[in-house]
Parts: sequence; structure tokens; C-alpha cells
Amino acid sequence: MDFVHSSGVLVIQHLQNNYREHHDFLNFMSTVGDPRNIFSVYFPLWFHLSHNVGKKMIWVAVFGDWLNLIFKWILFGQRPYWWVQETPFYHNDSFPLLEQFHNTCETGPGSPSGHAMGSSCVWYVMITSALNFTKTSSSTLTSVQSFQRWSCLWMAFWVIQISVCVSRVFIATHFPHQVVLGLLAGMLVAEAFDHIPSVYNASLKVYLQTNVFLFSFAVCFYLIFKSTDIDLLWSVAKAKKWCANPDWIHLDTTPFAGLVRNLGALFGLGLAVNSRMFIQSCKGKNGYKARFKLMCVAATLTSLQLYDLIKIPTHSEVLFYVLSFCKSASVPLGVVAVIPYCVHLLIGDEDRKLA
Repeated sequence: MDFVHSSGVLVIQHLQNNYREHHDFLNFMSTVGDPRNIFSVYFPLWFHLSHNVGKKMIWVAVFGDWLNLIFKWILFGQRPYWWVQETPFYHNDSFPLLEQFHNTCETGPGSPSGHAMGSSCVWYVMITSALNFTKTSSSTLTSVQSFQRWSCLWMAFWVIQISVCVSRVFIATHFPHQVVLGLLAGMLVAEAFDHIPSVYNASLKVYLQTNVFLFSFAVCFYLIFKSTDIDLLWSVAKAKKWCANPDWIHLDTTPFAGLVRNLGALFGLGLAVNSRMFIQSCKGKNGYKARFKLMCVAATLTSLQLYDLIKIPTHSEVLFYVLSFCKSASVPLGVVAVIPYCVHLLIGDEDRKLA
């Protein structure tokens, strides 16, 4: 692997030396690929356009990130910013210098890339869903026009995914092969859920059972390795040791933080779609009105941006994980049930006044 890693370091150096002026754009694309944006941006927009697409997006994101965690623990992938500091591959006089940025110091193992995997699986869902919408609503299009639309959407997908992958390599948090692996794995996860229609009508029991299984499997997997004196959190110590700025180390980038965040989102979705508030609002007569959908989107996006300003205390890991779970669960609960129900009551009151 030294040859693969050293070749990756050359790519990183090339990007940092020749594309430094594009740092702002690449940093933005890294943010675009952040799995946390799935719940605060993409999901609210798509859920009110299509409930099924929104549900599938959460399932794909959660399973994709969970698989990413398991793969990270199996593959023991290095990250460039600490690998160059520890490898005996280089002589002292040829030690490569890699620039670090505020979002470089991820604390989990490096392979496969979580940003690339999360971005590709969710954007794959969005692109395929958009193609299905245009296919059903544009039956009058010629074959040439259909091909042009298909080409434009998939071109947008690949431009975004390549930009996200390049951004992760540029900031020296991933080697090129890690982002490629994440990109392909994410697409496979999204494609697999196209053949699991049961997620659209899953009961609260199914959501709870899935949560218990994912959490239990991950914890047992960790404990099994721990019993053999293999610490699956080995990467956290390396990140703390070699990060250029201790303030760039964040607890929410640790492996268990992502697991808790995703399980919270899935649990919250299960509560929301099986609640009376969701049935009365989104499944009621107002749920099909364009005004209702637009008001829900505006209210949810505004609320989530303000909600994101609430910071979880990090002085205790256990408290952080508990609060992170609760905060993540409240996001789909608000998007799917609470806010639509409030909008439903508001529109209902307006309708009664007009009557």
C-alpha cells in the first residue's frame, strides 16, 4: 500500500500547489458532500416534493453511512495528513509537506470516504427520482429531448461527485483511491434501495427493529475487535497527534458520533411518518396543495438553519452522544410532522376566515 499512498500524496501535492486559488470552491464542495447536509438541506426539500423520495433518502443515507463505518473498521484506512508523518517510506530529506485546513482533521479511518459515499448515494437518489418525475410528466418529449435531459442530469451528478472527491483529496483528508471507493459504494447502496419498496410504508416497529440491529451490530463488531486487543478507535489518537491545530479536532467526526447521528435521524423519521400529525397534515387535503408544500419547505429550511446554531456540549462523550441522538431525531420529526402540522393549522384557520 505504500506505493498507492505515495502516489496519492503526489496527487495531493499537485492539487495544493496548482489549484490553491480554488480553495474556496473546493472547500464549498466538501461542504456539499458533508453527510450532515442530507438531513438539514436535501431531505427537507425532497420530502415535501415527494414523500417516498424523502423516506428513501433517509434510509439510503443511514445505511450508507453505517456501511461506511463498518468498512472503515475493516479496512483500517490511513489518512494522508497523518500517514506522511509516520510512514518509513520516505527518507528524512524527502519528507512531503501537506497543507492542512480547518476541515482536514477527520478522526475516523480514511477508507472509504464518508463524504464521497454519502454524497454519491444521496445524489444518486435525487437524480434517478428526477428522471422518474420527468419520465411520467413529459410523455410528449421526443427521444432526443429525453436523452438531452437524461444527459444533463447525469452530467450534473458526475460534476458534483468529482468536485466533492477532488475537494476531499485537496484538503489531504483522503487518498484518491479512498474517494473512488466511497463514490462507487454509495451508488451501489442507492441502487440496492431501488429494489426495497417496503421502506416507503415501514411501520414504527420496523424502524425500531432496524435501529436496534444497526446499533447492536456496530457495538458487537467493536467489542469483538476490542476483545482481541484491536482498538477500532485507533485513528482518533492519530488525528489528535498529527493535526496542525487542536481546534480542528471535533468530536462529531468520530466513528460513533456518525452512528448515533444517523440512528437518531432514522428513529425520528419512524416516529414522524407514523404520527397523527403527519397523517392529518401531509396526508390530508392540504398535503396536495402547492402553497402548503412551499410554506413547509420555507419553514423547515429556516428552522433547521436556526436549529443548527444550537451547539451540543462536548465535555462529556456520553452526554454528547445522547444529545446528538436527540437532536438528530428531532430534525425529521420537525420536517415531517411538527412543522407541516403547524402549517396545516395555519392554512385551516385562514380557510375558515375566508369562508
